[in-house]
Amino acid sequence: MTRAASCELENELFKSVFDKTPEYVKNLNLFDFNNEGEFVFTLKKEYLYPYDAKKNPKGLNLKEWFEGYAKEARVSTAGIRGPQNILYPQDTRFPINLVGIVLATLAKGLVLKQKYPDKQIVKLAGSEVRYNSALYLDAIARIQAALGIKTLTMPERKTMPIWLASFLAFKLDLAGGEYITSSHGISVKTATKDLNNQGSQYLPDESAEFVEKIQEIFDEVEKKGSYQIKIAAENNPLIDELVLSKLNSGIDLYVEYLKSGVASNLDHLKKMKNKIMVECVGGCAYNTLSKVLEALEVDDKFAWNNINEDPFFHSIGKYDHDPKGNKAFYDYSVDATVVAQKPDGSNYFPVIETLHYPEVLKSYPLGTLVLITDPDHDRLTVCQIEAAGNTPSLDELGVSYLKLDEDRVLTVYTANQSFLMLMEYRIRQLKQSGKLNDHPRFMIKTTASALSWDEWGRHHDIRVVNVPVGFKEIANIMKKVELQIKNDPESEVIVEDVFGNKINLGIQPRLIFGGEESGGMIMGAEELIESRAGRKAIAMREKSATEAIIVASCLAAKLEENNETMSQYLQNIFESCNIKSVYDVREDISYYNESEPDIEKLKADKLEGEKQRTRNDLFYLSLAIACKEGVITLDNVKDILNDAFLTLEFDNLKSIRFVGDGTYLEFTNKYVEIRPSGTDAKTKAYAGGDNLEEITKYAKTLGNYSGERTMLHKKYITEEFYNNSKETAMEYYLNFVDKGANNEPFEIPEYDF
Repeated sequence: MTRAASCELENELFKSVFDKTPEYVKNLNLFDFNNEGEFVFTLKKEYLYPYDAKKNPKGLNLKEWFEGYAKEARVSTAGIRGPQNILYPQDTRFPINLVGIVLATLAKGLVLKQKYPDKQIVKLAGSEVRYNSALYLDAIARIQAALGIKTLTMPERKTMPIWLASFLAFKLDLAGGEYITSSHGISVKTATKDLNNQGSQYLPDESAEFVEKIQEIFDEVEKKGSYQIKIAAENNPLIDELVLSKLNSGIDLYVEYLKSGVASNLDHLKKMKNKIMVECVGGCAYNTLSKVLEALEVDDKFAWNNINEDPFFHSIGKYDHDPKGNKAFYDYSVDATVVAQKPDGSNYFPVIETLHYPEVLKSYPLGTLVLITDPDHDRLTVCQIEAAGNTPSLDELGVSYLKLDEDRVLTVYTANQSFLMLMEYRIRQLKQSGKLNDHPRFMIKTTASALSWDEWGRHHDIRVVNVPVGFKEIANIMKKVELQIKNDPESEVIVEDVFGNKINLGIQPRLIFGGEESGGMIMGAEELIESRAGRKAIAMREKSATEAIIVASCLAAKLEENNETMSQYLQNIFESCNIKSVYDVREDISYYNESEPDIEKLKADKLEGEKQRTRNDLFYLSLAIACKEGVITLDNVKDILNDAFLTLEFDNLKSIRFVGDGTYLEFTNKYVEIRPSGTDAKTKAYAGGDNLEEITKYAKTLGNYSGERTMLHKKYITEEFYNNSKETAMEYYLNFVDKGANNEPFEIPEYDF
């Protein structure tokens, strides 16, 4: 093994990976990035085909790799991600590998060179703390330099959060960025998040361009037998750390942005007595967040945990047994809100349990706010230490908690709950400052997020735009709004949501909130944000845990003044805004163990799991598409569902709709959304409404359904229609994305750095 383990559990992971990696992979020496000079990698025809010790000993099976990569590029909601061989990154049996990174980087660079043949192209490259990130970043920068593309990196190639990469891509008018992360995914997963010139993740048409370019390269290899890829020297002047160094790593620009919005008044926070504890899962957050808080002069109000950068994420979410108790390395990811069941049927937080909070928080007083961020520092989970005597009211509110000791519990708020509190605090801030009525306000949310957000918006006369899951979908609406403001600043802005509703946002509207139930959010500024070249935006393109932390901390300070807990504040919002849908749940169904180190078993298990996921998805999706196209009526849908699920009731179903990436069932008192992963063997079932027990039952039952077509389903939906429904749904999704899209061409400016 070539890497030292930080603990016994990580050592077990390494040993398993080592033992299950074949010798021919261990002996691969395709690239030597330890060579600091220029060199050339020759992509050979035999690399495209499977390995065979006798017939094709140089085989890498790149055609099969590319098939999976291209599939994910078409539908990915958060970068093209997957597992990697953490010890041998040249292992092309895995979806993410060094060869794939090289090819994708080259293809994206060639696409840009075609678009801007006579311009100096400048991109940014960054990463968080995952295995092999430094290697991948080096490869990206050196390949781009060989193409004549300038790459900005952090001083000393240090880590950076995804939101900072996104912010700088827009603010500095870069041609885009490459960011290495897999968000809060398991440790062995990684990805490249492709950022466009707006700082937003690629939409499907943008991914299609470079995927096509990889195919062209493969076609040339097939025809000519090889293709040469140049790798620039490590010290190539087009790899630039100086620009970001002069800009203080972009922190000064970001602090200026915060001061124009959520950090315009920090008086309450500066007077706060209790410290706020920030949990830096993986450690990436600390390097940037600590400097932002220092620049805002509030760093003395914060305490820290797990600030050291660690690709194993301090063992957080990691176990030596699977959910059924079998001996195996198992990773629940680092999503703090994940709920699992013990063998006795009781629920628990497997990720938070590995944070050892009864010990870590033993000296913190009641009321302490605990803010948990993820490895790329874009998501936030809000927790608070409360008195154990409050548990009856917490149960009634649907707020989860875990026991710290006999007198204290730690409340764990879903993003649906915590972000509702941050929205309410923000609108009260705007009212107090007298700025609320300066502009009409709107919010953008994903359909999978809480119904309470829609109800809150109606109460405050805030327009709500629903979009599919994925922050790129939120950013796409922002850009549509900006185009209308730019072209006709005195007219009302009208957009269409994924339900097909036309929504009038008013004249010169401002975004009060954009977010999703998985823990990512952004809030817009009062004045349009302007890039150095004069481009304007209503908000940034990526979710930011730093922005969320500022708002959450200000709220906590205000609540401390009022001697009020978060749960009391949440209750107050439900009552004052007349919110009925106070409960929300999410059921995560994984059809395989994605921590399995044997890649061949992983692929086989995933393939079988994908079949189960697809059957579940198509059962509902075909009904939604058939209803939309008038093939069946809503009453037919009710009959089919009542027949299939005898323990559930569908008579009060109002509609069934495809919402871009899932099927949304709207009832008179609740909603349920069944959303398949586009590229993984997983299903997510979301539900919200006024009865916690009821929505939990619906989410579990519908989410875990086998997908088997009933006789009644087959009676109304033909086999041909059923098989074509996914393709038809994709056409509807692309029409939604393209309608009113902001496709203004990006002009590379004359850079002043």
